[in-house]
Amino acid sequence: MGTFRSIVFSSVIAGFIVGLIVTVAQQFGTVPLILKAEVFEKAAETHQHEHDSAAAPQAAAAGHDHAGHSHADHDHGAAGWEPREGLERNAYTAVANVLTAIGFALLLAGFFAVRSGATGESISWHEGLLWGLAGFAVFTIAPGLGLPPELPGVPTAPLLSRQIWWLAAVLATAAGLALIAFRRTVPAAIAGVILLTLPHLIGAPEQQHVETNVPSSLSHQFMVAVTLTSLVFWSLLGSLTSTIFARFDRNADRPA
Repeated sequence: MGTFRSIVFSSVIAGFIVGLIVTVAQQFGTVPLILKAEVFEKAAETHQHEHDSAAAPQAAAAGHDHAGHSHADHDHGAAGWEPREGLERNAYTAVANVLTAIGFALLLAGFFAVRSGATGESISWHEGLLWGLAGFAVFTIAPGLGLPPELPGVPTAPLLSRQIWWLAAVLATAAGLALIAFRRTVPAAIAGVILLTLPHLIGAPEQQHVETNVPSSLSHQFMVAVTLTSLVFWSLLGSLTSTIFARFDRNADRPA
């Protein structure tokens, strides 16, 4: 029971701290780039809407009934809800970041509990940092090689196919790294390398025709910003979670 409390308490504390730090980092890194991309996206939508509106009378004169199509496809009043710019949007971002950080911290703390139970030694912060970097490789680097982060207004492949490939890349990378790090035999290393490369040999789903007015330089800046933010996220999460878990775990082991 003491170990379970250590896992939960360390994950909540570390996740809350890291989530807030990453939220602040995003305000200077990714958020300005997203806002710039949304300007291009809205401009493209306005241009398309004006083009369709101008084409509608000509289509009607030619005897084609596009009334139903126009109403269904271009009714922007039925757009989905989204938070208002400013404080509300930032608050939702912060909550999402904190919950995400707590979820991944629970995963890391569970590994720390198993590791410390097997070795009988406390997890050090630098070992936690290595686990965090492994998480960065599994959840950011590996899937990002095939599916780099995209800005609003940039066409992408269908969502389901991207989700399936992303999950396969994450699982294959995690399994490959585990074989290399923990089995330490030649066959295990070979199998690990195969798993690491297999998703990329298959290839991520791609959009066949990509037409966007979002500058490629903006997309490149966004990809770099997301990668660096993720590196900060996983480095802090691994080291902080391990440090706090070790402290709670030592206190739980002390006799009352």
